[in-house]
Amino acid sequence: MPSVVDTRAPASFVRKYDTGPDVTPNTQALFLKYGRSYRWLAVVTIMSGSIASLLTSTIINVAIPAVMGAFGMTLDQSQWLSSGFLAAATVTMLLSAWAVEAFGMKAIYITAMTMFMVGSVLGGLSMTTDMLIFSRIVQGASTGLLGPIGMIITFQVFPPHRRGRAMGIFGVGMMLAPALGPTVGGVLIDQFSWHYVFFIAVPFGIFALPMAIFFLPDREAFGERPPFDWIGLLLMLIFIPSLMLGFSSGQHEGWHSTIILAYFTIAAVSGIAFVVWENHTVEPMLNLQVFLNKRFVAAAVVSTIMGAGLYGSTYLVPLFLQTIQGLTPTASGLLMMPAGLFMAFVFLIGGELSDRFPSRVLIISGLALFALSCVLLSTVDLNTPYWSLVWWAIVGRVGLGLIFPSLNRTALSVLSFDLLAQGAGALNFLRQFGSAFGVNLIAIELERRTSFFRDVFFTAQGEVNSLAMEETIRQVQLLLTPAGLSYMEQIGVSMGYLSQAVATQASIMGFRDSFLIVGVLFLACLIPAWFMPGDVPGVTPESARPPKPRSVSAQ
Repeated sequence: MPSVVDTRAPASFVRKYDTGPDVTPNTQALFLKYGRSYRWLAVVTIMSGSIASLLTSTIINVAIPAVMGAFGMTLDQSQWLSSGFLAAATVTMLLSAWAVEAFGMKAIYITAMTMFMVGSVLGGLSMTTDMLIFSRIVQGASTGLLGPIGMIITFQVFPPHRRGRAMGIFGVGMMLAPALGPTVGGVLIDQFSWHYVFFIAVPFGIFALPMAIFFLPDREAFGERPPFDWIGLLLMLIFIPSLMLGFSSGQHEGWHSTIILAYFTIAAVSGIAFVVWENHTVEPMLNLQVFLNKRFVAAAVVSTIMGAGLYGSTYLVPLFLQTIQGLTPTASGLLMMPAGLFMAFVFLIGGELSDRFPSRVLIISGLALFALSCVLLSTVDLNTPYWSLVWWAIVGRVGLGLIFPSLNRTALSVLSFDLLAQGAGALNFLRQFGSAFGVNLIAIELERRTSFFRDVFFTAQGEVNSLAMEETIRQVQLLLTPAGLSYMEQIGVSMGYLSQAVATQASIMGFRDSFLIVGVLFLACLIPAWFMPGDVPGVTPESARPPKPRSVSAQ
């Protein structure tokens, strides 16, 4: 019969090094080697990799117009640069917790960072659209693997009474990285080229890899490697790409075409099979028991839509500024920086606010602010002042800053302790899932609404506004007369100008509708948010109470 090994740190060690009680033996050895400062060495190691991966999640958005021009990509192809990254991260996020337990933090971190650097170099050297999208998928897959490591190491090296502050510092870094991504990307594109948007991540990896070798613990010697749900992973690998291909290709192939119906059929079958399998397998990759709690489901809906809104708006704003208002990548990136800084500040004080006010109040307030931001953005036009856009973006990011710190704690407070890990994993998965499909669906809607308005405007010109069209052409001809162009040349230039003006207005209307759709989704999200638990500040929820001593079976 296997012996039982208590993995908790001795009380004397916890007092001397001021750690958490669940610090593992290999991590204890690193404390003995480097002293109490080890915790910060570990945090810097984790943050360097996380910042690099999160920076690239949004830095590509300001590069999309330049990449579209370089490769002749369509709008629906270009959105794969964002949604492909997020979809890959969604899948590997389900794999990461098992991988860390099976192989250890050091091995997984080094593997993921190496993958990330390879993907970054491939992206910068890409000569084809397929290679570029593949590099983004590699980057996304490695980002998903890095997901839980920061949380795990933070809970080991910090005592319970310091974890809130530690997670706040860690969280600010996580918020600043995607917020600064568009700004950094804009400067790189204007000063160098879009290739450097990929290369910028390589120095972070060069710094992080040796740090990981020295400062991250190996896998513990005791305990068998846990079994992994390979069938669940295979079904998810079929479900997500099939669904995304169906949505992204439907506009051009036709929503009722054979290939699109086949994509959606495969997605439906694999999705249902995944749910059935996860509900019956002994070691599920995603424990569906957490969804039996209606309040947790409400939080899951909020988390999914929040991910869609965050990355969807980050995709739309730089694209509008560059393609409609003609701003440089640097200017479009700088617009998002104040909003990101505001969000980081609100995130930093969000923990204190949640101690003073019920979390549900903060979450509902945040959803309303983000919805307001989207409604304001739905009024954009060719002449919208730059600083108006800055303030509208700030309103939305302040809303997200109110939501983030409270959502996980509120959602997990309704679960029993044995479901906490699965609940946290499910929330992160759904937020990432919402991010991937938010970008995908918003890009589709933008193209669909733009095409709709283009058809409407051209039809109206031919049927209703023919006199106005003739007058516009005549005015343009008058302007062209001094240039010495022939009558037919003047007509050609005038028609081209008119077509471009109509196409621009159609694009503006498409952007307006896309922003409005995101805003309506957040307003609708107020309904499930109302059914989330209205926890009382200062009262520790049942699930947050310390666990019983943890023990594992030795080999």
